[in-house]
Amino acid sequence: MELYVRNAVHVAVILGCLIISSNLPNPVGAYLYNNRYAGDQVIRVTPVKEGEVEVLKRLFANLTVDLWRPNSATLIREGGDVDVHVGQNSTRDLRTHLQNLHIRHKVLIFNLQNEIEKQTGFRSSRKRRSEFQYDYEVYHSLEEIQSWMHEMNRTHPHLVDMFSIGRSFEGRPLYVLQLGKRTRSYKKAVWIDCGVHAREWIGPAFCQWFVKEALHSYKYDSVMRRLMNQLNFYIMPVFNVDGYHFSWTTDRFWRKTRSKNAKYQCRGVDANRNWRVKWCDEGASSHPCDDTYCGPFPESEPEVKAVAKFLRKHRKRVRAYISIHAYAQMLLYPYSYKYATIPNFNCVESAAQNAVTALYSAYGVRYRYGPASTTLYVSSGSSMDWAYKNGIPYAFAFELRDTGYFGFLLPESLINPTCTETMRAVKTIASGLLKKCLA
Repeated sequence: MELYVRNAVHVAVILGCLIISSNLPNPVGAYLYNNRYAGDQVIRVTPVKEGEVEVLKRLFANLTVDLWRPNSATLIREGGDVDVHVGQNSTRDLRTHLQNLHIRHKVLIFNLQNEIEKQTGFRSSRKRRSEFQYDYEVYHSLEEIQSWMHEMNRTHPHLVDMFSIGRSFEGRPLYVLQLGKRTRSYKKAVWIDCGVHAREWIGPAFCQWFVKEALHSYKYDSVMRRLMNQLNFYIMPVFNVDGYHFSWTTDRFWRKTRSKNAKYQCRGVDANRNWRVKWCDEGASSHPCDDTYCGPFPESEPEVKAVAKFLRKHRKRVRAYISIHAYAQMLLYPYSYKYATIPNFNCVESAAQNAVTALYSAYGVRYRYGPASTTLYVSSGSSMDWAYKNGIPYAFAFELRDTGYFGFLLPESLINPTCTETMRAVKTIASGLLKKCLA
């Protein structure tokens, strides 16, 4: 049962504007991660021959590296870029190996610690936390986001309902915001989740941006007013709350949840490989130490189980599922676990094309779109495939900016344009639900 929290207020309000309460946990001291990434590099490797693919797979198996894209060595393929985060002690060895083997490569980020500091502008904690106006153009900690959610709930009672759908492995509440004009009539709904993978900070930034835009533009934007009047939006700004918190305090590039494993020291499960749809097949790992670990069984993660339960309960009303990820600049739709065409391909393809066209209209940024299996790679146990298989006809996964220059460290200066263009795409998808697809 969802727990509604209309009266819980964890913030102070001055002149009607939000200030984060001073008694909240403050992760500022952890921003620099004790300088742990000094000298680390991100290298892009591009194998152009089949033999080079096999060499890279063996090389990465013997070196301690963090694959950014693709997220598993098994997914390396001929002609595909491989972005890999390499520790300071291994960068010289790797680059020497690649040079000796004549494999094409270049350094994308020369010093990861510097880029981490630049991403947040290395601001003082005062600027981030004490301004009267909530700043949607900076990244926010989990505590700040949850306080902001309480404030949205408190200040927009006719358009917002906040509730919890469960608790994470570490006991944190899993909050969702329902947006839409309150009516007694049956309304279709759109689900949007962000922050499934902890290190993809632009995701939660977009979910907050969406809420802000929906509420602020309701009075003057006829398109948004129609959407809010005729649809409900379920917004989950941080799906993987434990992992997101950990990415702020300890490991900036943490991906998985934070659940414990009985046999291994390694923690966490890939929350986008844990769904009951072709679970733990191609594109997922059965080893707990891998970034794409599928978990001990489907829905083993309380976060996944809670969302699946909610979507099953509301499956007749939820007509679109949208999951926000990064990075690649893509709009993906099913199937992810197999090379096959979905039954309503024409309608979904048309919706995707219209969405990327709307996105392009903002700043001329191009997104590729298509079935996840062919556009990105095959992966099993994904939330998108699960949603589609469970009766949600429009299921999408966005991979937001960029294509690798910044990777997971998208600067705060790019939050506004990234969210502005993505907003156009999401509004286009939602608007499509109000029309009958004739494709």
